[in-house]
Amino acid sequence: MTPDSAGPAPHSSSTRGGRRLGRAERREQIIDAATQAFSREGGYSHTSLDDVAAVAGVTRMILYRHFNSKADLYEAVLDRAGERMYHAAVVDGEMDDDSVARVIHWAREDPDAFRLLFRFAAQEPDFRGEIDQLKVGMSAHIRPYLEEVTTDERWVEWTAQLTTMIVIEAIMAWLDAGQPDPEHATDRILRAVEGAVNAIASV
Repeated sequence: MTPDSAGPAPHSSSTRGGRRLGRAERREQIIDAATQAFSREGGYSHTSLDDVAAVAGVTRMILYRHFNSKADLYEAVLDRAGERMYHAAVVDGEMDDDSVARVIHWAREDPDAFRLLFRFAAQEPDFRGEIDQLKVGMSAHIRPYLEEVTTDERWVEWTAQLTTMIVIEAIMAWLDAGQPDPEHATDRILRAVEGAVNAIASV
């Protein structure tokens, strides 16, 4: 397994630690496997339930006990990934100085989930609306910081969107490059963000 594909590997049997999985644990195990399968096969349309079942080590029948369809399973995968990224970025309803560092840490721990959200689902007609909303939420949490820099609402909106894009694309490129120099990755990404903020500082 390469460094940029590291992440929790789903358990492939019906037991864990010598005991049978409960329904909630089995559902989470399937979502783990589906996250891996959908990301590595190239998104929703390129991944079959057989692919997911193979990674999970279960039958299609087991999948259907927990999810009504492939779309239902994909929605669950995206929902969990989006929720985890949100909780990494936002504390008590606000972003703080460590938000980017926490998002990078989450992406490093679960690169398949990050790629699913922002590389695959973001381009899929049936699902990109959800990712657009996720980006809107990210931008909204950035806005209060920008309003301290300029009072021009148009530039605040421009920079909020640009900053969101920079963070996402910078993390994606970093993952694709094999997660080089992780101890300095946050500082380098933040310097790119500062460039966008500085662009409106004198407006």
